[in-house]
Amino acid sequence: MNRSELETTAKAMVAKGKGILAADESSGTIKKRFDGIKLESTEEARRTYRELLFTAPKAADYISGVICYDETLRQKTKDGVPFPEYLAKLGIVPGIKVDTGAKPLTNYPGETITEGLDGLRERLAEYYKLGARFAKWRGVIDIGKDIPSAFAIEANAHALARYAALCQEANIVPIVEPEVLMDGDHSIERCEAVTSETLSQVFAALHSHRIHLEGMILKPNMVISGKKNASRANAQQVAEATVRTLKRYVPGAVPGIAFLSGGQSAADATEHLSLMNQMGPLPWPLTFSYGRALQDEALKAWAGKAENYAAGQKAFARRARLTSLAQTGTYTSKLEQEAA
Repeated sequence: MNRSELETTAKAMVAKGKGILAADESSGTIKKRFDGIKLESTEEARRTYRELLFTAPKAADYISGVICYDETLRQKTKDGVPFPEYLAKLGIVPGIKVDTGAKPLTNYPGETITEGLDGLRERLAEYYKLGARFAKWRGVIDIGKDIPSAFAIEANAHALARYAALCQEANIVPIVEPEVLMDGDHSIERCEAVTSETLSQVFAALHSHRIHLEGMILKPNMVISGKKNASRANAQQVAEATVRTLKRYVPGAVPGIAFLSGGQSAADATEHLSLMNQMGPLPWPLTFSYGRALQDEALKAWAGKAENYAAGQKAFARRARLTSLAQTGTYTSKLEQEAA
């Protein structure tokens, strides 16, 4: 483990005014996205779409890192430059999703465990050679009747820590992503309680596995009401509950926190992040690691048509710029009306 290399990479990933683009949709997930614009999900269509995002003008002004899917990490621009090489030249850190998805947790109905540890050491060595300098693993915690169980939280925390240890061994910065889902009708108070227990267990497991905290990034959910809750908490309440929870459970040694958007609209995810960054000083930079919240507008503007390529890039650049403002606490909802 090269601690200096890990720390340098981690700090670059949470640079001021920048955040991470999550472009690591699996083949199944991106097919659903393409279905929405009536586009067949071929390898070339996926490559073209990812290139649209990566080569958007001024992308490097707002994006510090990109999480790739295995296929994407091996693809090239239309000019023949491998994506990791292209991104690195822009000063954008290439990353890779390494888990193989959440699967049912045996004997625990309604709960899941994320798989992908088998063979991970060898895969990480290959990914490093391909140019990846950070990785991502997502553990999923659902809230419902009688769940989550203590065991499901503990099992996912243990898997996250094992993954993180293997990453650091390979000189790859682990993004540790324990996601408490916002599906369901739970209150913000219930989300805060579950998120608190999850973060407590995750950092206990990271400690047990001797993770170098200065060489990792946390990617948590925001503390937010369930989508089906009839009286959902407002944006200020979300920001306050999230920061309060993080202060209690996330050590100051962690170099940065990059939130997932978790199914929020682009505007909501951006507003919540900006409000949190107005609550400083904080022990760590708060930034974004968004997928749909950064991509949806670009995907719709492009619609899979060559003549809309520039429009798709413009839409992506606009959303990336607005989200980068949230990272410095200077975003306001009024900016949503502005053109790119």
